[in-house]
Amino acid sequence: MNLPHRFRDPALAQLALTHRSIGKPNNERLEFLGDALLGAVIAEMLYEIHPKASEGELSRLRAQLVNGQALAVLARELELGDGLKLGPGELKSGGFRRDSILADAFEALVAAVYVDAGFDACRQVVRELFGERIAALRKSSKDAKTRLQEWLQASGWPLPQYHLIASHGEDHAKTFDVSCTIGEPLPLSAEARGVSRRAAEQDAAEIVFNQLLERHRKA
Repeated sequence: MNLPHRFRDPALAQLALTHRSIGKPNNERLEFLGDALLGAVIAEMLYEIHPKASEGELSRLRAQLVNGQALAVLARELELGDGLKLGPGELKSGGFRRDSILADAFEALVAAVYVDAGFDACRQVVRELFGERIAALRKSSKDAKTRLQEWLQASGWPLPQYHLIASHGEDHAKTFDVSCTIGEPLPLSAEARGVSRRAAEQDAAEIVFNQLLERHRKA
């Protein structure tokens, strides 16, 4: 394992790499804590680097960095798979290669650093691991509808459907309620209101896209 931290209590690192298929104790509680810690530190870094970004833009950037696929890549770079403790079933099915198991182990390891040495040490490890990734990340010029469509097309899933739910107000000051819906295999839906139908569609697509990334991260 190539984590930039030397554990005072090596048992914490071992616990972080212990999958629930082993039984108890396992890394589920550490994974819960690590998810929150990781999100907070990444949010801080993005806030610093992108002073003019909106809340939606910052959320989208964080979702690009903190999702199952991205965290699994980091876990492989750290060679966490070699140290995973898995039950017989997961071993037979190649669980040490599975994105979700690797991502959860990475989050658990972040929490293990926190428990072992405190928040400053945890923050330093996260900033070191993500520094270059965040510096290289560029805010996409593509709008939310385009990003959502491209993601779904790349996954071979149906394209989103947009529906006008209602409009309100006088002609010179109308607002529009629009829904954005994705069907199987990941049924998701969101509604948004905008000063134009297009603006409402963009906001609804942004919500669904973030839901999709979060669902994928937890898969």
